[in-house]
Amino acid sequence: MGIYEELVARGLIAQVTDEKEIKDLINNGKAVFYIGFDPTADSLHVGHFMALCLMKRLQMAGNKPIALLGGGTGMIGDPSGRSDMRKMLTKEDIQHNIDCFKEQMSRFIDFSDGKAMMVNNADWLLDLNYVDLLREVGACFSVNDMLRARCYVNRMENGLSFLEFNYMIMQSYDFLELYRKYGCNMQFGGDDQWSNMLGGTELIRKKLGKDAYAMTITLLLNSEGKKMGKTQSGAVWLDPKKTSPYDFYQYWRNVGDADVLKCIRMLTFLPLEEIDRMDTWEGAQLNEAKDILAYELTKLVHGDEEAEKARSASKAMYGAGDASQLEAVVISDDNFRDGVVDLMQLLVASGLCTTRSDARRQIEQNGISVNNEKVNDIKASYTKEDLDGDGLIIKKGKKSYKKVTV
Repeated sequence: MGIYEELVARGLIAQVTDEKEIKDLINNGKAVFYIGFDPTADSLHVGHFMALCLMKRLQMAGNKPIALLGGGTGMIGDPSGRSDMRKMLTKEDIQHNIDCFKEQMSRFIDFSDGKAMMVNNADWLLDLNYVDLLREVGACFSVNDMLRARCYVNRMENGLSFLEFNYMIMQSYDFLELYRKYGCNMQFGGDDQWSNMLGGTELIRKKLGKDAYAMTITLLLNSEGKKMGKTQSGAVWLDPKKTSPYDFYQYWRNVGDADVLKCIRMLTFLPLEEIDRMDTWEGAQLNEAKDILAYELTKLVHGDEEAEKARSASKAMYGAGDASQLEAVVISDDNFRDGVVDLMQLLVASGLCTTRSDARRQIEQNGISVNNEKVNDIKASYTKEDLDGDGLIIKKGKKSYKKVTV
């Protein structure tokens, strides 16, 4: 099985242009491909995860990745999938975010010895003369076609700024420049980027002729992956300072039963034959599959040691593993009254509940456990000695828990 066939088998490819040529380039290690990352935050998140894993897979097969950092397009903001305009970032913010991206990408992609490239589209976009750009590129785009693009249609009702309207042209120009400068012959992106990517392909062919290699592939779930990057409590980041390795592990450990094997197939580097054997798993076996998923992805992002710690801490919640590996919330003396602290206060201080009223409701509804034992007494309280040492493991519902110590 070639790498292209493996990408298909893993469910990663949704649409392609010129499939025969694309397959030949990828399977023979001749693809010079790029994926763009706009620096809208100071960390990549799990919505970028699929793209990074794809770059790693293709590089392992001998192809050359280009990680395109959007120092220029980040000044505009991609309207795709947005109901409102993105916050305008300063040049300083964008540069800081780019620096953070570079460090995180190096965990996935080998940039040594020319095996991959990291470039910034600010190097060509910010120095463009507007009239020159209109003359060179503007004539290649039909406004009628652009307005039919999904990324714009979704914004028309709420108002699409002229600033954002230029994003497709900027992204298309990126592909042209990457082709000219580095021989980039392929671009990847999420299915929400299809219109922008086709714009780049057509721009190259119109400017350089039909014989120019310029191809596009979209990832089946990249846009869904962006949704995966959001939870009720916010984004799931790759930076351990923003999302700890333990919380990152727990995020994947808690994926739905219907999604776990799909995620294993798309995101891990386990052999397909091994994953195929999991297709018949059900019930308790799916919990094992979730543990495999969480461990493999935490190892990929944070390394073997942190993955082992996170797995042990997770198992400690169910009476196995090393409870000392659980991240602890330290309770200050201010929470104690006459040497004791009640359970409602512990729930609030630990962040498991927002208010004492919320904590009372959770306790009365039998939703709280302390050291794996249900507690439904709102007057339950604990001394400093109870919280000393390994502390108390407090669990709310099935998936939220904290270790609390003094």
